[in-house]
Amino acid sequence: QVQLVESGGGLVQAGDSLRLSCAASGRAFSTYAMGWFRQAPGKEREFVAGISWSDAYTYYADSVKGRFTVSRDIAKNTVSLQMSSLKSEDTAVYYCACALNLNRRWPVTLKGSYDYWGQGTQVTVSS
Repeated sequence: QVQLVESGGGLVQAGDSLRLSCAASGRAFSTYAMGWFRQAPGKEREFVAGISWSDAYTYYADSVKGRFTVSRDIAKNTVSLQMSSLKSEDTAVYYCACALNLNRRWPVTLKGSYDYWGQGTQVTVSS
């Protein structure tokens, strides 16, 4: 089992920055990748960014490329999402997810490829 706890969400204005963090515990040693997804009201949960655990390869959705940066700290078992130049369309519940090392291929962008999920943290961007 892997437990994921997100933090850092909140209400910001358009153009502001915000940093989300996700603390992982449990079988973190078998992690292949960590991902960030988001879900806006009435919409499907969508991939935002991902990072491979051992090599720190990163991958981003086109909608956030150049504005968001994902990073990980192996010693602390944490993954972060630095969000800049936020837009109203970034408003959503953001979820951290973990993909275990089960013959995965990079990049891991599909919801079904992630094995564990956090409870989510709300990000609201006012225009």
